[in-house]
Amino acid sequence: MTVNILTLGCSKNLVDSEHLLAQFRVSGYKVLHNAYDTTAEIVIINTCGFILDAKEESVHTILSYIEEKQRGNIQKLFVMGCLSERYREELTEEMPEVDGFYGVWEMPAILEAMGSRLDQRLLHERELTTPSHYAYLKISEGCNRTCAFCAIPGIRGAQRSISIKELLKESNSLVSKGVKELILIAQDLTNYGIDLYGNRALPELLKELVKIKELEWIRLHYAYPTGFPEEVIDLMASEEKICNYMDIPIQHVNNDILSAMGRGHNREKIESLLQKFRKQIPDVALRTTVLTGFPGETEKAFSELLDFVGAFRFERLGVFPYSHEDDTPAFKNFQDMIPDQLKSERAGAIMELQQEISLRLNEDKVGKSFKVLIDRREEG
Repeated sequence: MTVNILTLGCSKNLVDSEHLLAQFRVSGYKVLHNAYDTTAEIVIINTCGFILDAKEESVHTILSYIEEKQRGNIQKLFVMGCLSERYREELTEEMPEVDGFYGVWEMPAILEAMGSRLDQRLLHERELTTPSHYAYLKISEGCNRTCAFCAIPGIRGAQRSISIKELLKESNSLVSKGVKELILIAQDLTNYGIDLYGNRALPELLKELVKIKELEWIRLHYAYPTGFPEEVIDLMASEEKICNYMDIPIQHVNNDILSAMGRGHNREKIESLLQKFRKQIPDVALRTTVLTGFPGETEKAFSELLDFVGAFRFERLGVFPYSHEDDTPAFKNFQDMIPDQLKSERAGAIMELQQEISLRLNEDKVGKSFKVLIDRREEG
């Protein structure tokens, strides 16, 4: 029989799907990933439940496959991941056609529902869905932060770091399959290891990963600004294998908004950390994420954010209009007073500015040579 897993949301979900695909393959199933135009007897949808747009996409996908099941095109439909974890009771009641809803920690239960069981020998194995030369390495689950806008701690729980020993096993397995670049991901790279070792152990993990002979690049995603272990900056400057790239979401720079968000730092601390990266690694590429329309964001506060983006010139930037999510501190403590249209207009203004910045930074690369990895060919 064929199992088709559809992965929605972030790269952390993708890693979960890859582990599940490996388990199904060893059980004798033919496995597919995101094969929307292929008929499979069994479909598993790995959902996102982070913000409104993601929830709507997940629900729309489930409904479309309920229709496929009703037409007789699939036999079994299962739903897993963050949306299931967050709204299982409501989903079970509203979508009885789904054969089972499973949360973020229930891989063994999904396998049992299919007449199989978890093979402990394969806990480090994954069926890669990325191009063969790179893979995501999830180094921890959950989060101990209390950002007012974020539902993740309520969905994925407190931080649970994976030991360096286990991560090295998984990394060596990936490299043996031809992976040249590992992209380290977590809800919060900054706090990695604090629950296991009593200290922020990201530097220690990086020192071990760079020893893997066939591994060429290590890239860091999702590092929280507060408490960032600055030894990582020194390692990035000295170790060729660690890419001069850092994904560090700032969300805002206005101190009143940062305080209301519960971010645990102010503008001065953010700027100090970012400038250390720029000073010690002159060619570093910094990516960030910002949030517009958080409750209380005045025109003045938004202008401060826009001016900062224009002055600092991030190499990459993403922006999200604020989503008023239930079960978050902001939902309980603030009213969502800013109209959605104004949130979107503010987000659009930042992206328009960032497109200009990105163009100028890209133009500066013309005439220079870079070592690259080719993901795919398109039209020759």
